[in-house]
Amino acid sequence: MARMDRRQLRYFAAIYEQRNLSRAAQACNVAQSALSHHLASLEAWLGAPLFLRQPRGMLPTAAGERLYQHAKVILRSMEAAEADIRHASDRLAGEVSIGMAYSAVKAVGVAFMKAVTESYPDVRVSLSESLSGSTFMSVMTSEVDLALVYNPPSDPQLGTEPVLEETMVCLGKREIIGEGNDPISFEALLDLPIILLKQGISSRALLDDAALLKKLEARAKLQMNSVHAIAGALSEGIGCIIGTRLFMREQLDAGTLHARPIVEPALLRTLYLCRLVDRPATFVMEAMRRLLLDLIRAEIDNGRWEAHALFD
Repeated sequence: MARMDRRQLRYFAAIYEQRNLSRAAQACNVAQSALSHHLASLEAWLGAPLFLRQPRGMLPTAAGERLYQHAKVILRSMEAAEADIRHASDRLAGEVSIGMAYSAVKAVGVAFMKAVTESYPDVRVSLSESLSGSTFMSVMTSEVDLALVYNPPSDPQLGTEPVLEETMVCLGKREIIGEGNDPISFEALLDLPIILLKQGISSRALLDDAALLKKLEARAKLQMNSVHAIAGALSEGIGCIIGTRLFMREQLDAGTLHARPIVEPALLRTLYLCRLVDRPATFVMEAMRRLLLDLIRAEIDNGRWEAHALFD
């Protein structure tokens, strides 16, 4: 074998996913002997075993695990390129996967899916909602093509485009954070029963300032990694959070929760549109990027998303 090609990568990926040569052969619609031959050739070319042959199936080696991560990216990029060029002269068609942090889904998720359905009938979209840390990891593992993420870590593989900046407020029941609408200082905030996202990549989504975030993490009463758990804790008066009005908009409108501005200093966070830099942009990806930005701009302009746009 002179080099790896698409067919061999596809066969390897099928074996990895099925963990069984017979099932992989059926999935690829080829003879099991042919699949075994291609796998042996691939292992010989790479100079490393990719699977441990066991009586009950195929167990990936460390080399197999590494190759599968590369194979996912390569095969998906090749499929996207083929669909992109094939439909370049036709109306927009293809598949795209979008990841959004919870707040972004709340602001534009439904409008985005409605717009895709109405304006791009030949585009198939997969939309994933998660905390920003999980969304970021989905980009890095090629599970999504585009993602709206708060404060992603710096990484040479990641292309980031700043979208908007939000000012954070203190949210909770009045008996927890106070009755008035006057601002609360950051130092006073530290004395409240603060609930935060768990430390790590998800907690970065809270603030742009890492030093202030460390102070909050040191004083937090509870740390959670669930939007529903945080919302339930707020409703029960267990504590308060640093968040945006958008995050608890319905509860604020109903009067069950209260919000106070934070000062000295004001707390900010930035939303970015992210993608892998080595993944070629397709016509579909670019159309979805523009659609997302248009919807975000509309939400900011009509006042439903209290934020400052960072794009033209």
